[in-house]
Amino acid sequence: MTEFDEPRDQQTRAERAGDSRARSRTTDTGRTGSRRRQPDKASRGAGSAQSPLQPVSRGGRGRRPQHRHEGPNWRLVRNVAIGFLALIVLLEGVSYVRYMSQPSSVPFGPRSVEWVRANVSSWLVDQVEREYYSWTAPSKGGPTIKTLPAVGMGQVDLNNVADSQHPARVPVLIRPALPGEGVWRTTGLNVGGGPAVLVTTFRSDPAYPRMVAGVAWVDQRKARVILVPGRYEPPGHGPRGPMTVPLDLRSRLLATFNSGFRMEDITGGFYANGHLWRPLVNGMATAVGYANGLMNITKWTGGPTPGSDVVFARQNLPMIVDGGVPNPNLSDSSKWGTTLGNAVRVWRSGLGIDRFGNLIYAAADQQTVGSLAAILIHAGAVRAMETDINYEWVTFISYASPNGAAPTKLLGGIDHGGTRYLAPDDRDFFAVIARSPVTRTHG
Repeated sequence: MTEFDEPRDQQTRAERAGDSRARSRTTDTGRTGSRRRQPDKASRGAGSAQSPLQPVSRGGRGRRPQHRHEGPNWRLVRNVAIGFLALIVLLEGVSYVRYMSQPSSVPFGPRSVEWVRANVSSWLVDQVEREYYSWTAPSKGGPTIKTLPAVGMGQVDLNNVADSQHPARVPVLIRPALPGEGVWRTTGLNVGGGPAVLVTTFRSDPAYPRMVAGVAWVDQRKARVILVPGRYEPPGHGPRGPMTVPLDLRSRLLATFNSGFRMEDITGGFYANGHLWRPLVNGMATAVGYANGLMNITKWTGGPTPGSDVVFARQNLPMIVDGGVPNPNLSDSSKWGTTLGNAVRVWRSGLGIDRFGNLIYAAADQQTVGSLAAILIHAGAVRAMETDINYEWVTFISYASPNGAAPTKLLGGIDHGGTRYLAPDDRDFFAVIARSPVTRTHG
């Protein structure tokens, strides 16, 4: 480049700058429609403080930006809620799998219901059960049954047995009597030359002529009763033992039957195997076993800790029969359990004692607390307590041969098989053991 070329180059740069400003004005005019004309010096007036160069808005015809108030992000809320529910389902699923994988004697269906009751909603399960049992409740009246279910192994010949050695025939409530109704039958084993356990059935309520009650009688002079803690009942830590009928006692095993409610569902105590699992409560119905092998059903008055002569004590609700008459509070639903109460008709069982000191066990379907008390009184009980309810838990099994062989259920509707209690069981139960060696009999 020469000295003559420099002015020419500066001129060229100025022309390029002018073209650039022209293109910028053209672009601004295209964006805003028409460029706002700048006022001249005369219109601004002398001494005006306003700058001669005013900024031009390019965002929306000179309007101020509006700040919109946004609502909640519903997509985010939904995703968080779905994730939270998925986490709950996952955790509950893990809890369910873990619960169902633990050892248990309870069938799959009832066990699943127990998990839902404990982990999801006890109220929901109770309501569903109430609705179901209300829907399936029997109607009064109608034709009676024509035959009773088979029970026991054979009719007892009472001609050569003293009256004090056996119970009287259960009086018939519906005429004409059905064959064998109220007649005591043996269960297959004798002790000391005579039966220690007898069973019978009868129609228990004229208003419901198709209902059948099963009753067992235990002679405490020939047999004693033991209380066996289960795998999970009573809850807590303590000497549970085998959780089944002890092997060294099976050669004299006569019968087994269910105990009471789960401890979390009642106000009451539990004492067994020299251990106080839960303090006893005065006024509660109690099955008490003594060191002499006798058992009593009584209203407890001995305070929270049993005396040295007590081998076991199992409480379950208030007494339903005392002094040979029903408890006057049987119509008060709040006193008879937290799940189904007193009036819902379900499988129920009870344990009583007669005026001679013998035990009476009763079970029947479609019963209220009041009708169960009536069955026990009719069978001869002067004191009685309700034990467990619902078909999954009501169980009475007798054995026609030693070592738990040839088991027979008291009634056909009892859910568990005849081998229950011969393997570890989740719940505590009672076992009837002969005081001396047994012999087989069928008559």
